[in-house]
Amino acid sequence: MRQRTLLAALGAASLFLFGCQSTPSSDSSTVTAPWVSDLGDGTYKNPVIYADYSDPDVVQVDGTYYMTSSSFNSAPGLPLLTSKDMVNWELVGHAVDRQIPHEVFDVPQHGNGIWAPCLRYHDGKFWIFWGDPDFGIYQVHAEDFAGPWSEPHLVVPGKGAGLIDPTPLWDDDGQAYLLHGWAKSRAGLNNILTLRRMAPDASEVYDEGETVIDGFQLPGYRTLEGPKFYKRNGYYYIFAPAGGVEPGWQSVFRARNVEGPYEDRIVLAQGDTEVNGPHQGAWVQTPEGDDWFIHFQSKETYGRIVHLQPVRWRDDWPEMGQNVNADGLGEPVLRHRKPVDGFPVKVPVTTDEFSGDQLGVQWQWNANYYDEWFSLTERAGHLRLLAHDFDSPNGEDNLWLNPALVMQKVPAPAFTMTTVLEVNTRHNGDRAGLVMFGEDYGWIGLEQRDGQTRLVQKTCVDARTGCDEQTQGDIAYAGEGRIYLRLHFHDNQTVDFEYSLDGDDYQLLGERFQTRRGRWVGGKIGLFVEGGEGAYADADYFRVTPPAR
Repeated sequence: MRQRTLLAALGAASLFLFGCQSTPSSDSSTVTAPWVSDLGDGTYKNPVIYADYSDPDVVQVDGTYYMTSSSFNSAPGLPLLTSKDMVNWELVGHAVDRQIPHEVFDVPQHGNGIWAPCLRYHDGKFWIFWGDPDFGIYQVHAEDFAGPWSEPHLVVPGKGAGLIDPTPLWDDDGQAYLLHGWAKSRAGLNNILTLRRMAPDASEVYDEGETVIDGFQLPGYRTLEGPKFYKRNGYYYIFAPAGGVEPGWQSVFRARNVEGPYEDRIVLAQGDTEVNGPHQGAWVQTPEGDDWFIHFQSKETYGRIVHLQPVRWRDDWPEMGQNVNADGLGEPVLRHRKPVDGFPVKVPVTTDEFSGDQLGVQWQWNANYYDEWFSLTERAGHLRLLAHDFDSPNGEDNLWLNPALVMQKVPAPAFTMTTVLEVNTRHNGDRAGLVMFGEDYGWIGLEQRDGQTRLVQKTCVDARTGCDEQTQGDIAYAGEGRIYLRLHFHDNQTVDFEYSLDGDDYQLLGERFQTRRGRWVGGKIGLFVEGGEGAYADADYFRVTPPAR
């Protein structure tokens, strides 16, 4: 049962106080983020974003670069990022507030929802298309990238049809097309790309489409997906990855006719580097005519992190990265000159002080969210999280299907995250904590049990398939008022959980925890409160810094 505790029902009691702080992007002299790609000497190191911005797509408009990415079940969805140089990125918002159908996405749909979007600028508007494998292909559009964005419009209905990875092309003669792939888990087939004629206003498609690229006819190809459709020098180009998310590669197809036949070439693969599966992203051109390719690398708990490759053209084929061989196959660069120099260092925001009247853009919920779950005005300078009485539909004692988890992406190979809380608990079972979330997850926090407040550290392994939490640490909470919690994320993707009563002397609680990614996404860090009516938590700051040890 879902119970939404209203502010009016809250009374005076001891508090759960969490913390969050928001540090805006700034120049290189003040940025202390745990990962900065800009090296300050006109060069950058990959990845340009060490966080899970899966299936990125990018366009350039008047010298500014705009990015969006997959968001799956999280809300709000379709993150919006901007940059002046493709290296320093700022998260500015989301294009979709809550996913539709609401009644479906009010419950966490791990691995479902918004897959592989395509961002385009056409007719004075930004357009984002995405495929939901269970409902069809949607689009939203806006004149201003910051919004407001239109409500999602279903361009191609396809309940359970497995329609994914759409990419539009508005041709020079006024015709419009929509190319897409297929999810085998729903459609029973994949490895092919289908082309449909589309209304120029992107309101509908006119036909059932035809296969223009059949991966089964290409030696060694499997899982051809994620296409992006372009036109250059009279050629139609399809940039598309194949071979699977972790071990795959990036291919490019070209034809003189939109319907083909298409030639193919593999243009980017791991080679002798540590960058596995370099693929699925965007070809981008600067106003000066330089070419670049932005793509992801799937890296376990970190998720699908974002890389940037230089591109050159030879005989109307793109050559990507470095060490390009005679067949046009390159491998990823680790360090390179920046596309554009002279702009300040920026990183997607993580730390949050909760000093405004809106929840920071870095936060997403585990499903569609409701305003009754939180307040930024009830206590100035704090985020109040209202207790969510959640019963797992399958009876497991875990957080996997709790929609009221507020979380953000793992931001770096190693970092320290510190928060502080005061707790208002009223009933046995009330609990709140700091969570490292994924298909395996761990959390530290306070729990009301048998009339006592306990400080606990718990883990859950194989949450997706159903598990009960296991207690790794359990001590009596002897403090009054504030309690400090800290998470150390190590570069081997393990986590230590610590606590302090004074903010200076921290003690380890429980054992070192091995993290694990979520369903098609990286791990996430965040906060939660569960319990009966009247329990809540006030968050003061949430600070993400370079690793403390």
